[in-house]
Amino acid sequence: MATPKETLRRRASRVRRSLKKVANGRPRLSVHRSSKNIYAQVIDDVEGRTLAAASTLDAGLRTDLKTGADKDAAAAVGKLVAERAKEAGVTDVVFDRGSFIYHGRVKALADGAREAGLNF
Repeated sequence: MATPKETLRRRASRVRRSLKKVANGRPRLSVHRSSKNIYAQVIDDVEGRTLAAASTLDAGLRTDLKTGADKDAAAAVGKLVAERAKEAGVTDVVFDRGSFIYHGRVKALADGAREAGLNF
């Protein structure tokens, strides 16, 4: 029987494998959430580098947010990562939810990024 950590790793790799088929050279917006914070990165897999990143630990967001573990914080991170991605010249991405269900904070981050101008 697989451990919970192995199960999550397998689920994330399954999601990424399907994303690479439909990416067509677009960078991916990768999301990770912990119990206290949420993180987002725009990653160019061809070159293997991060183009933009944001999290609830950023100094500008930390002072404005009540906590890093709610939907409002996730939406703020989504808007911030979208702004930084647009500054880097990225407008189209594929959304990589990793092993997380597209619900709650992950969905709020995606909606915030869409509102700020990212297309996916």
